[in-house]
Amino acid sequence: MYAIVEIAGQQFKVEAGNEIFCNRLPDAKGAAVEFTKVLLVENAGEVKVGAPYVEGASVKATVLADDVRADKVLVFKKIRRKGFQKCNGHRQKLTKIQIADIVLA
Repeated sequence: MYAIVEIAGQQFKVEAGNEIFCNRLPDAKGAAVEFTKVLLVENAGEVKVGAPYVEGASVKATVLADDVRADKVLVFKKIRRKGFQKCNGHRQKLTKIQIADIVLA
């Protein structure tokens, strides 16, 4: 059984027991969260597609870490023949969650 769910503006394919990194959530470490924006659910070959969301479906998860940092992304700018070079970088803050269960009504 798997589901396509929208979490913090991104879509993820999740199954029970998966650990995923998503954009920063306001919940603290150890908190239980529930996502109701389920776009698709597959259960034993039967696929339910929402319009836009599947009614009565939800995904339950727990927050494992609330302040994880992603790999560094470098932003390099250069203007040819002008001697201009600039290099900046940042590390995106993420939340690590573990999917506990996919619930169908």
